[in-house]
Amino acid sequence: MTLQATITDVTERIIDRSKDTRATYLDRMARAAEEGPRRAHLTCGNQAHAYAAAGPDQGDLAHGKQPNLGIVTAFNDMLSAHQPFERFPDLIRKAARENGATAQVAGGVPAMCDGVTQGQVGMELSLFSRDVIALAAGVALSHNVFDAALYLGVCDKIVPGLVIGAATFGYIPAIFLPAGPMTSGLPNDEKSAIRQKFAAGEVGREELMKAEMASYHGPGTCTFYGTANSNQMLMEFMGLHLPGASFVNPNTPLRDALTAAGVARATEITQMGNDYRPAAHVLDEKAFVNGIVGLMATGGSTNLLIHLPAMARAAGIQLDLEDFADISSVVPLMAKVYPNGLADVNHFHAAGGLTYMIGELLDAGLLHDDTLTVMGSGLGDYVKEPKLRGSEVVWEDADRSTLNDKILRPASDPFQKTGGLADLKGNLGRGAMKVSAVKPEHHVIEAPCRIFQDQEAVKTAFRNGEFTEDTVVVVRFQGPRANGMPELHSLTPTLAVLQDRGLKVALVTDGRMSGASGKVPACIHVSPEAALGGPIARLRDGDVVRVDPESGTLEVIDVDLDAREPATADLSGNGHGVGRELFEVFRQNVGLASHGAGVVV
Repeated sequence: MTLQATITDVTERIIDRSKDTRATYLDRMARAAEEGPRRAHLTCGNQAHAYAAAGPDQGDLAHGKQPNLGIVTAFNDMLSAHQPFERFPDLIRKAARENGATAQVAGGVPAMCDGVTQGQVGMELSLFSRDVIALAAGVALSHNVFDAALYLGVCDKIVPGLVIGAATFGYIPAIFLPAGPMTSGLPNDEKSAIRQKFAAGEVGREELMKAEMASYHGPGTCTFYGTANSNQMLMEFMGLHLPGASFVNPNTPLRDALTAAGVARATEITQMGNDYRPAAHVLDEKAFVNGIVGLMATGGSTNLLIHLPAMARAAGIQLDLEDFADISSVVPLMAKVYPNGLADVNHFHAAGGLTYMIGELLDAGLLHDDTLTVMGSGLGDYVKEPKLRGSEVVWEDADRSTLNDKILRPASDPFQKTGGLADLKGNLGRGAMKVSAVKPEHHVIEAPCRIFQDQEAVKTAFRNGEFTEDTVVVVRFQGPRANGMPELHSLTPTLAVLQDRGLKVALVTDGRMSGASGKVPACIHVSPEAALGGPIARLRDGDVVRVDPESGTLEVIDVDLDAREPATADLSGNGHGVGRELFEVFRQNVGLASHGAGVVV
């Protein structure tokens, strides 16, 4: 199938834009690779320290004639998605030995749960944790004793941080080993309904807690299609997972067999073998375009609009919001997974999942089929699905029809003809809006604005009955420079109640919404942010704001913003408590949200 013209144009635009930075990056990786296996450059004393506690693997490591795999793990047992990783090092070491290799835990990286910190002060560390994870991965791999790296991570900032680390050490191969989603619990729409009733004061905290515990009930990723599961999709579309690995439940025979298969594959693609596949070559411009296509086709998390540019920059590639919007305009929305629908990710996987979707998108000419992946050359390998035969994984041709067209539909007959992502520009700056879960009648709003400086103030105004007319709610001083750009997910139930009451409402913010943001129109990541004196800082209560994803417009009507001084905020309280003191250097040096809000790249 011929590649669709817009996909071709966007790819060529990215290649041209990135020409110099990508060349510099690849040259640096090539020079590192020329040094050969890293252990060869260590002294005997260096190596002895690295192998002292390796037990039965000590002799093999000392001789250095077989691959040694470094495990970078984000395990902790507070995150349901990461708790299964507790078993992985032993599984990996066993599989490595069976394949004539060794494996060591190179280091751990922090992993925080946005579900725990939603609406809490700790959320102000969340985005910056991505850069800490990249730094920690760098420390883990700095010992130079590894021929490939296995990355154990699932959730929101963890996978992007690990990818930045993998790109930085791009001269060695990288394989990501997922843990899988928890089994289905309370349906997401029922959980959402209880949250809205609680926000409206119709049910108490006991009923809310019961619903939440029934939804988040066991090990594995949360089952809605938020950032964590969008990350897993991304790793498969970009060729860093084994085919079909993303959504197999934890602690099952197939999950363990896929982990072992990932280890076996890692031993085959090091520089010591005949199929060398360094991460730098997997993470190319076409792989990132494929990732964006997957994001649009699945209706994935808006957080990836920040993370993908940051990941790409680590590999010398420059992405722009325009790339996302243009790809969205030609990629159909093929999935309806909560919050875009009622199904959860287990239902999506059972209906055909990523295997079906990748096949459809390849046939439609919407994916590059000639990318280098950890499995082979091209995404054709990812149209096969893993099956357990005894204790081994084999990949077999998948059913090329959807098994539930209410969840997953073909590219020729999608839920929507576009991916539902809009690039909004105007005299208020630039932002993004995900409209795949927003009903068409709510897409465009022009109304007086109310200005707030945090989400609690919005909820207080709601409880006081202050929203009685159509309103554009503006929440500013929530960008990375101001307070680390916490998610404003707890606003969703409040604004949804207003919308259900018949008001036209929208959110405009320089902050983030969750990957679970849904039916209320929200123009997010507005840049430049208020803390940098961006136009959003010059708005005043009552100004009429137009938010229009159909025309790509974000503007204030009949106001001369240049004639106004930007508002300022007392941000001194953002600098201390719950570890915020440690991140002052991050707040002072963070880049624009539109460039990935990066600190380390």
